[in-house]
Amino acid sequence: MTSGNLSDPTEFLLLGLSEDPELQPLLFFLFLSMYLVSVLGNLLIILAILYDSHLHTPMYFFLSNLSFVDMCFTTTTIPKMLVNIRTHSKSITYTGCLTQICFVLTFAGLENGILVMMAFDRFVAICHPLRYNVIMNPKLCRLLVLLSFLISVLDALLHTLMALRLSFCTDLEIPHFFCELAHILKLACSDILINNIFVYLVTSLLGVIPLSGIIISYTQIVSSVLKIPSAGGKYKAFSICGSHLIVVSLFYGTGFGVYLSSTATHSSRKSAVVSVMYTVVTPMMNPFIYSLRNKDMVGALRKLISRISCFH
Repeated sequence: MTSGNLSDPTEFLLLGLSEDPELQPLLFFLFLSMYLVSVLGNLLIILAILYDSHLHTPMYFFLSNLSFVDMCFTTTTIPKMLVNIRTHSKSITYTGCLTQICFVLTFAGLENGILVMMAFDRFVAICHPLRYNVIMNPKLCRLLVLLSFLISVLDALLHTLMALRLSFCTDLEIPHFFCELAHILKLACSDILINNIFVYLVTSLLGVIPLSGIIISYTQIVSSVLKIPSAGGKYKAFSICGSHLIVVSLFYGTGFGVYLSSTATHSSRKSAVVSVMYTVVTPMMNPFIYSLRNKDMVGALRKLISRISCFH
């Protein structure tokens, strides 16, 4: 815990990725570009799925929700960082910081849930193709997304409400470009044992269990695909799952990387740099991964772009 007097803070200071004044214009341009690419890419994915009736299937329903969550995820963190760089300010209000934590946890949890649903969808499509339309009906898909949303919101609210009980020291500098729960707990001068227990418990339940579900699903998928006699059939089955596997690897790989970097090094600034991967880079890459590897998605995007160009 940081030494200093206990206080009821009105604001925190976000130190960002670098305090070098010469790097600020470069960081502003870089993150603005990545943010715009992320929002535009995910928005195009959503619109393409909405306007193409051939894509009104469970797989693309989950994909459109994933794109929406990615847009919200980056919007929760990047605009505030850009405003701070532009105004040469590092402050974020106490309420704003806790609100940001709540939304980051909500959208991270929701993305986690949607990735599990997409793995389950692929499992049913490949392992039980004859029952696919019966099992993955629209009502079930909507209920799964709603359930994931409710669990994520409940988890985020509990973490945020537990953070409200904390008292803080006079040193309120956060070596990050957004408010992250782990950094808030490090700044607290009051006892954080209950908070840490809750963090580890929730991480085990909402992190390990979904990842185990994805691994089990793909174990069954690989087993079923290997039984397909033709090489063409095997390639088609694996190509369907390829994009999802890449996104899962990016999401969990970068998340695990942040955890390792925070435990292996005492430099919070290095941990912040690694956090850029899962908060900015992964949401930006998802549209490219799903569109470039998917002929149906490429065709839908071409139709959408040609339709938009007709209005001009």
